[in-house]
Amino acid sequence: MSSLTLTRAIRLATLGMGLALSAAACTPESGDTPASQASAPAESATVESSQAELGLGVNLDNLDPTMRPQDDFYRYVNGGWDDRTEIPADRSRWGSFDELRETAEQRVLDIIADVTAPGGAQTEEQQKVADIYQSFMNQARIEELGLQPLQDDLDVISAISSHEELIDYWAQAPAEGLNAPFVFGVGQDQRQSDQYITTMFQAGLGMPDRDYYLSEDARFAEIRALYRDYIAQLLELAGHADPAGAADRIITTETRLAEVQWTRIQNRDRNATYNRMTPQELNLAAPGIDWLRYFSSSDLPEIEALVVRQPAYLEAVADMYQDVSIEAWRDYHTFQLLSSAAPYLSEDFVQAHFDFFGQELSGQPELRARDRRAVDTVQSLMGFAVGKVYVERHFQQESKDRMDALVRNLLAQFEVAINELEWMSAETKVEAQDKLSKLNTKIAYPDVWRDYECLETAADDLVGNIIRATRCEFQRDMERLGGEVDRDEWFMTPQTVNAYYSPTMNEIVFPAGILQPPFFNVEADDAVNYGAIGAVIGHEITHAFDDQGRRSDGEGNLRDWWEESDEEQFTERAQRMIDQYDAYEPIPGMFIQGALSLGENIADLGGLTVAFQAWQRSLEGEPAPVIEGFTGEQRFFLGYGQIWRTLFRDEAMRRQLTTGPHSPGMYRVRGTLSNMPEFYEAFGVTEGDGMYRPAAVRVKIW
Repeated sequence: MSSLTLTRAIRLATLGMGLALSAAACTPESGDTPASQASAPAESATVESSQAELGLGVNLDNLDPTMRPQDDFYRYVNGGWDDRTEIPADRSRWGSFDELRETAEQRVLDIIADVTAPGGAQTEEQQKVADIYQSFMNQARIEELGLQPLQDDLDVISAISSHEELIDYWAQAPAEGLNAPFVFGVGQDQRQSDQYITTMFQAGLGMPDRDYYLSEDARFAEIRALYRDYIAQLLELAGHADPAGAADRIITTETRLAEVQWTRIQNRDRNATYNRMTPQELNLAAPGIDWLRYFSSSDLPEIEALVVRQPAYLEAVADMYQDVSIEAWRDYHTFQLLSSAAPYLSEDFVQAHFDFFGQELSGQPELRARDRRAVDTVQSLMGFAVGKVYVERHFQQESKDRMDALVRNLLAQFEVAINELEWMSAETKVEAQDKLSKLNTKIAYPDVWRDYECLETAADDLVGNIIRATRCEFQRDMERLGGEVDRDEWFMTPQTVNAYYSPTMNEIVFPAGILQPPFFNVEADDAVNYGAIGAVIGHEITHAFDDQGRRSDGEGNLRDWWEESDEEQFTERAQRMIDQYDAYEPIPGMFIQGALSLGENIADLGGLTVAFQAWQRSLEGEPAPVIEGFTGEQRFFLGYGQIWRTLFRDEAMRRQLTTGPHSPGMYRVRGTLSNMPEFYEAFGVTEGDGMYRPAAVRVKIW
């Protein structure tokens, strides 16, 4: 079910952050959470009409000529686009990432159309893709089945008669992709990155974050009331005898869970969330639950140890779970099952789910077209199978070759940047250089493709396809235990418009989907490409040295390799960055969380700084030409500014500020450039200008 995103969240729990706002304001964006339009994309960032404009790589119509770049560079670069662009009705936000995702989605839809045509599926894998798509599009069959695909699970929940049996249910939840107050999965051991280990962490909320339950903000109070109505509506559709009373019990239970959950800022701390213990030690640490029974009832093999990410949360749940009646727990799990499956059930369930999560939580006026939702499901279940064909049709080797050269140049410049740091000791520099030298790079698509052999599909069984895919993914995770770490694995499909850094792999990954304008334009001037894709590369490299990435060494192991004085210097600079972003107020009364977005903000600034230096290095002492009246330095910053053009609906912005580790795009421009002396020089920024920040409070880390 949509609990597949829960499985993915487990797998990505130790993954470093990617570049983009996740697509989840309409899914997990996130997202945000894991883990994601049929309208036409907004005007392209690259003008196709003349070679001169292609050489510039910037659409001048997107600029706002009434805005001085010294006062608001985001508005200067993107104001024309902002003014004439409307967010499509089936989207909660729209920007450069979304435009490219729209293009990638259409390409995937074309691929699916080919394999679903009579005789179109040439392989068993392609037939599975066709089955999943057709099962989603067969609305008549979905309406006919009603709740029948969930009946076995509903019966299991209704049969729970004791708290001991509840523990057995929770133990089985990860294998079935079902929600529970805590779940487990398998990933790399952060302290022994050559091994896999079981990891357990908090879960169980129906809304995106604990703040939706606990915030005193008036809008969050409204959302809680709407959530109660949504719960009651789903239960009524399912024939529950007391939907209103059950909704009250469920809200009370989820609020108790929210009260003891760790915040997103706490969950960023890689040391605090690494707590290795044996099952017996967990039994002693959180004695309210029989953990030995839990593990023996699960589909896990016998394990010697596991990592508990939020031990205080498990202890609190162990203390309180018997205070909640079995009736309330049955109601809770019935609703969780219905809500996760609702997007794949009959139209009344689909609409109820969209009305709350799409309209109320994200501000999205219209439900996406059925074929686009079907594409999302195919990509969630078999994304790499589609990606294989996508790469064959839409990716050019020239782009990979150019990216190889750009990455090498950025890595070489980062080496120079480390050596030139005034605040870092020689001892720590040696460790930093060692880590940089071991950084692996993956570009465009995997060398080894994902195997979907275990998945059985049927063209008339949508929910069954999702359940079986979830079980296959779980089985794949379980088979990792005791085996060698798969260094070929990718955590994003090739068609994904994003990039990421993995601290346990110590690698940077750039899918094919992002290697196109405005991020990467093979026909554009180098200055613009370095400002765009160069900043992306630098961003991911810098994640290896942000406030959390820096805690791992070159082997991907969580280890303190910093001299104490360097730790203090880094922390002081990072705090200044937190303070800067805390001051931004995108919605009246709601501010960016500087501590939550710290890693991304460090990566933005460090990445763009090194990209600028790498671009200058690429000139080999020759002056950059002036194109369309812009110097090379100015074009570099134009290239950066244009990739962050973004419009948000208010509710999507609220969700981003509450749950997202990325600052909204406009602040990634304003915040980053206000700290860069190179930008001040390129555009003549002086005291009194809107982009000016006194030198004493500017941040420079990398």
